[in-house]
Amino acid sequence: MKQQKKSFGVLVLAAGKGTRMRSKTPKVLHTMLEEPILYYPLKAAQSAGFSESAVVVGFGGEAVSSWLESEFPKSEIIWQREQKGTAHAAKLAQRWWSSFDNVMILAGDAPLVTPETLSLFAVRHEEEKNACSFLSFDLDDPTGYGRVIRGRDGVSVVEHKDATKEQRAIKEVNSGMYIFDSEALASVIDKISPRNAQGEYYLPDALSLIEEEGGGVDAIKSDAPDEFLGVNDQLQLAKAASVMRDRIVKSLMLNNGMHCMDPRSVWIGPKVKVGRDVTIHPSVQLWGDTVVEDGAFIGSFTVLKNSTVRANANLKGSVRLNDSTVGERASAGPFAFMREHAELLVNAHVGRFVEIKKSKVGKDSKVPHLSYIGDAEIGENTNIGAGTITCNYDGEKKNTTKIGRDCLVGSDTMFVAPVTVGDDVSTAAGSVITQDIPDGALGVARARQTNIEGWSRRRRHKRNK
Repeated sequence: MKQQKKSFGVLVLAAGKGTRMRSKTPKVLHTMLEEPILYYPLKAAQSAGFSESAVVVGFGGEAVSSWLESEFPKSEIIWQREQKGTAHAAKLAQRWWSSFDNVMILAGDAPLVTPETLSLFAVRHEEEKNACSFLSFDLDDPTGYGRVIRGRDGVSVVEHKDATKEQRAIKEVNSGMYIFDSEALASVIDKISPRNAQGEYYLPDALSLIEEEGGGVDAIKSDAPDEFLGVNDQLQLAKAASVMRDRIVKSLMLNNGMHCMDPRSVWIGPKVKVGRDVTIHPSVQLWGDTVVEDGAFIGSFTVLKNSTVRANANLKGSVRLNDSTVGERASAGPFAFMREHAELLVNAHVGRFVEIKKSKVGKDSKVPHLSYIGDAEIGENTNIGAGTITCNYDGEKKNTTKIGRDCLVGSDTMFVAPVTVGDDVSTAAGSVITQDIPDGALGVARARQTNIEGWSRRRRHKRNK
């Protein structure tokens, strides 16, 4: 019994070197809003409901494959070790796409196409029963793009380098995004010739071959040219990033009610989740898997990466969070830094010039200013005085400091870890704590003060000799 084919597979072409990027990094791994360019077409296809995908890799393929295995583990990886053109890449993937009724082919360096466009593209292709459909759009300056030639015999594409003067005047261009009936593509893929200015196997050549065999080909024109902006150099990457930034911020403002005073100064990555009634002041960056819950406030010059800001928390400005959490109604800043899974619990506070590393600050506790808390756990309702340091590194390994609840830590206290401080404990300012302190005790660890009379006079006399 013949196995029934699946309806759609998505093939992303990502083998190119990207010479104009002037970089050793494969073009599709250059980041846009902190995610590789390749993330975007794969995510758009996924969001449009196309769950089956494969990626053709080539230049820097080991790095691209490693990223795919981490971020899109269900995508099949197909190698194109010699870059001989788009049709050559499609040929190498034939075994994979032959298991689908249709294969959608996307460019790995075109990150702005939307799920809505891909969904509509697929619907139109099936409604028109085309053997091949491709997305086109108009450009005022179409230099470098393949021109769409519409005639009595159908639709074809001529690459810019092969186009005549008259053809180069055409404004409608090929996006490089196709849907093929897999059997129609299979019937012509071996007939494509490299007889062109580049000496490559062009996928657009399949269109005329399909038409010669009686298959229907149509260019589905889009009225959103920004979606097809390709990335070939660093300037185009910056332009694409600005378009995506504007799209993300606009969506959050219109759909989530995010209050943003200066949208063009705010940068938010595509994975970031923002709740309702969030306020973001100018010059803020939110990256990675960051989550900002309802009612939170994010002050200017704050940068968050892979972090969580709970409901009604307040980041007062110039705050850095890496892989960390600010709890409900908690506050941080200005000029605070939290990293390596640091956590503020409910209503906790860290203030000016405080660094928290791999530590937990308990409910209603405070680290107001000028302190370093590393590899520590602080209980509820404890106040950490200015200049406090947990001395966590002994030259070989990191050690833990535990401070209980309802404690009052005096300014300039040094905790030489490993050390445990009980509940309701106080430390005298300037103490160097090297031993555990029991519940309810005062820890004092400093040398007795000695005043040496006449020290300044004798020192001046010695200098003047």
